[in-house]
Amino acid sequence: MDVESLDERTERSGLPAWLKNPNRNPAVIRAVRRARRLLPGDPDFGDPLSLSGLDGPTAAARAADRLLARQAASREVSLGALQVWQALTQRISGRPANREVTIMFTDLVGFSTWSLRAGDDATLRLLRRVAQVVEPPLLDAGGQIVKRMGDGIMAVFADPVTAVQAAITAREGLKDVAVEGYTPRMRVGMHTGRPQRIGADWLGVDVNLAARVMERATRGELVVSAATLERLTDDGLAELGVEPKRLRRPVFGPRQDGVPADFVMYRLRTRPPH
Repeated sequence: MDVESLDERTERSGLPAWLKNPNRNPAVIRAVRRARRLLPGDPDFGDPLSLSGLDGPTAAARAADRLLARQAASREVSLGALQVWQALTQRISGRPANREVTIMFTDLVGFSTWSLRAGDDATLRLLRRVAQVVEPPLLDAGGQIVKRMGDGIMAVFADPVTAVQAAITAREGLKDVAVEGYTPRMRVGMHTGRPQRIGADWLGVDVNLAARVMERATRGELVVSAATLERLTDDGLAELGVEPKRLRRPVFGPRQDGVPADFVMYRLRTRPPH
């Protein structure tokens, strides 16, 4: 006995074409995607950038991404529900996706040149020792290590004062680290703003500015943007044992890319003993 397919039955019954397989119909998929734009949360939730977090909605989205068909309305409906779940989770926890944070970038002065000469074994030994010294102060201060980049770190902090204190402690600890004749000096740049949190990462102009601030710490200094300094009171600076000195733009050097013309940075120098 011949078994009539669903497509044959719908075609014979005169039903509209989109009813043959609405889950795969491009028009239906586009309509669901437009509807997601009206829902709370990130309407692009479910793309590769948003699947790297550790929270419940993100973990569920990773599972949905593996199990559900790519071009299907059911996938968009599922991700829309997870999008709302994530938005509600952030609202209840009081942690909006773009809350103000202080972004820190670090790296080691002269590391690349030394590592070429020292070789892989010594380099790995140094990086492990540096991580043992640098990361605990950052984590103890409530910082979140976003990523490790060879000899550098990107971290975010809710409070700029604790961020600066953590950097000072970490830099001080490196004075006791030495591998193959190399004692690393860590340069640090910080900027305070409202970057976009996407999954486990942070993106946006403020992140780029923090990286540019670190670039100005050429000799292993601690440099902050004016936005960060504004949140450090005089009493706070005195307690930290540092004083700010405004960095001037190099007269003959090239203009730093990716930095607004009015962007001001300060070097935090250790106060001389009285």
